[in-house]
Amino acid sequence: MHAFLPDSDATEALGQALARTRPAFAVVHLQGDLGAGKSTLARALLRALGVSGAIRSPTYTLVERYPVEGGEAWHLDLYRIGDAGELEFLGLDEGAAVLWLVEWPERGGTSLPAADLHVALDVDGEGRSARLTGLSAGGSDWLARLALDTELRAPARQTG
Repeated sequence: MHAFLPDSDATEALGQALARTRPAFAVVHLQGDLGAGKSTLARALLRALGVSGAIRSPTYTLVERYPVEGGEAWHLDLYRIGDAGELEFLGLDEGAAVLWLVEWPERGGTSLPAADLHVALDVDGEGRSARLTGLSAGGSDWLARLALDTELRAPARQTG
C-alpha cells in the first residue's frame, strides 16, 4: 500500500488508522531518512492507542516503553547504536511487548524480532510518501484492515 501524506496531519491520520486496525501483537519497522516522519507516525499511533502524557523520542534512551491495552508498546530508535550487539543491554525480551515500533531497524540486525509491517517513509515534495508492506501473515491482514478503514482518506491518499 502506498499513501501520499501532504502534511503532518496526514501522517498523524495514518498513525491513527494503524492504531485502529492493529493486531494484538505486531512488530513495525519504520524506515526513512532523518525528517521523513517516523517519529511523527509512531507518536500518533501511540497517542491513538491511549498513551497520555509525554511521548518522548527514544533517540538518546534508545527505547521508550508505554502502557497500551494488552501490555506494553516499545518505541525504539536505533540511529545511535554502533553495533546490533548493543541491544542485549536494553533488556528487550521478545514476548514482553505487544507492539514494537522500531526506527532505523537495519541497525538492529537479527537482534530484533521479525517485522510484521514495514513502513518506508520518504520526503516527497512538500509532503511525505509512505509505502507499507506486510511481511508476515499478520502484517498482510493488518494492511487489508487498513485498506478498509473508512476514516483513512484524504489528505492521506492511498495509491496502489
